[in-house]
Amino acid sequence: MSAFDPPVATARPASILPGLLLTAAVVALAFLLRENRWLAVLSPLILAILLGVLVRNTVGVPAAALPGMQFALRRLLRLGIVALGLQLTLGQVMQVGAYGLATIVIGLASTYAFTMAAGRWLGVEPGLSRLIATGTAVCGASAVLAANAVKPQKDEDVAYAVAGVTMFGTLAMVLFPMLGGGLAPRDYGLWTGASIHEVAQVVAASAQGGAEAAAFATIAKLTRVALLAPMILLMAAGSGVAGRAPFPWFVLGFLAMVVIASSGLVPHAVTQASVPLTQALLAAGLAAMGLQTDLGQMKAKGLRPLLLGALASIFIAAITLALVLLEATL
Repeated sequence: MSAFDPPVATARPASILPGLLLTAAVVALAFLLRENRWLAVLSPLILAILLGVLVRNTVGVPAAALPGMQFALRRLLRLGIVALGLQLTLGQVMQVGAYGLATIVIGLASTYAFTMAAGRWLGVEPGLSRLIATGTAVCGASAVLAANAVKPQKDEDVAYAVAGVTMFGTLAMVLFPMLGGGLAPRDYGLWTGASIHEVAQVVAASAQGGAEAAAFATIAKLTRVALLAPMILLMAAGSGVAGRAPFPWFVLGFLAMVVIASSGLVPHAVTQASVPLTQALLAAGLAAMGLQTDLGQMKAKGLRPLLLGALASIFIAAITLALVLLEATL
């Protein structure tokens, strides 16, 4: 949290209105732009932060908008992570199978460890390395935001991490169909779901392998998203202040939503309606982040964090492909 951040808990409704309106306008524009066929592969989350950064670094943001943007960045963001759980079920995890789940878990854990080690070797700040590691290992922008909710970093660090995982996830989306042409549909689906960052990118890349590959890739990706909860809990356990770790209560909400979704009591229409709502809430957090991001400070960090993101993306693609090929030989 920066020095100019107002305390959200004590902010009056009238004080957060300007910032919320500005954030909502950016989110609405992000959803509108996504209707363009050239931008359809980018999620509203990515478009929201890009638009926020554009506004912040061109026309600027009035000081009166800060309380509302902080409300979106904290409260709405956490609510979005909770709502994300409604799109996952334990049955989907079971469909991946034991080896598929092992591939996802190993890929996630080893990528996180590798990225943190590579970050130390490259001299990247630990906080920024952690954001890049989480975004690459789990699920892109959503994971970056969740990690930042537990261990807050500078807005510029978050924007840099989101930009990096988006860039390399998009590159993977283009390259994977060419590199995985010889894989069986299920194997190709597992590889894309276990290694590409954003859900939209996974769907676009896996569709090139056919309907079976796309279906299994989506299941594998959602299983990977479900692992965000234990990962954030472990992260929180190591971030204590004065000997006490701040507990991320929103993760319990996320897990509760998974259990509710798994019960079979939630109508399909409700689950479907939760998708755009979740995206809007997460996009609001990213829009608020972008509206407070100074490109000059991002530029000052140099290219080493970008190199770290590239190495992390190559690593997760390589380790998960090796595991997929190993299963094929067993």
